[in-house]
Amino acid sequence: MSVQRSMKEAVVQEIKEKMLGSRSIIFVDYKGLNVQRVTELRSKCRAAGVEMKVSKNTLARIAAREAGMEDIVPMLVESTAAFYGLTDPVAPAKVLDQFMRDNRLQLPIRGGIVEGKVIDEKTVQYLVDLPPREVLLGQVLGTMVAPITGFLSVLQGNSRSLLYALEARRKQLAGESA
Repeated sequence: MSVQRSMKEAVVQEIKEKMLGSRSIIFVDYKGLNVQRVTELRSKCRAAGVEMKVSKNTLARIAAREAGMEDIVPMLVESTAAFYGLTDPVAPAKVLDQFMRDNRLQLPIRGGIVEGKVIDEKTVQYLVDLPPREVLLGQVLGTMVAPITGFLSVLQGNSRSLLYALEARRKQLAGESA
């Protein structure tokens, strides 16, 4: 086996492992970005726990097929950069959106995969619009606590009414005016 072929197989294996190990992958056409902007984008990605990878589409297609992700093969055309969300599935979309807004760029988003489900560019925009994880957890917690809070308010209302009635009766017996 030639050295070049074994190197390509190693690259395919690396891409496949990244695809299988990521919580999300977003594919973007990075054509038009100069080296300075790509370097800036990579550093922003690293800070957010996202890995940006540019590889040959042919090798990425082979890796996708081996990983059982045939649905993403049509996204792997022309100049494709893959953004892997290793821990947070929403992070790649948010980093890309922030970078595009900061630099007044519009990079074509081709789609991706989130938690094993193929998504299109519109769904990527929905991910961008999601509130941060902490806010979502707070909303869920608030929804779960609301019935208990309401029940306690009702119980307190009955207790309060009973206390007002007893106080009024005490004043009545004591001869005080209400």
